[in-house]
Amino acid sequence: MTEPSVFTRIIDREIPAEIVHEDDLVIALRDIAPQAPVHVLVVPKDPQYADVAELAAGDPALLAHVVATAKRIAEAEAGGEFRLIFNTGAGAGQTVFHVHAHVLAGGLEESRLA
Repeated sequence: MTEPSVFTRIIDREIPAEIVHEDDLVIALRDIAPQAPVHVLVVPKDPQYADVAELAAGDPALLAHVVATAKRIAEAEAGGEFRLIFNTGAGAGQTVFHVHAHVLAGGLEESRLA
């Protein structure tokens, strides 16, 4: 049996976090090492999906809920403009293999991707 991820431990309230949203399906929390003025992680409570590709194949409705939650957070905190990032695989920067989305907003003008 594998150890629960840091996100599962946050969901279970074993590790404290600054939670900005929670419902039956997801929890959203501020990143502890923010890369932008707004940097919130949206994490499905179901730990079975390691990355966004697995989530898309296994539960597209949950993926849509993650995206809708990210949009609501960005509307509340950044006027609705945001970048949504899913890292998939260690080579792409994924360090926690419990799918999660990074909502980044504010101060991103200099680093726009075309």
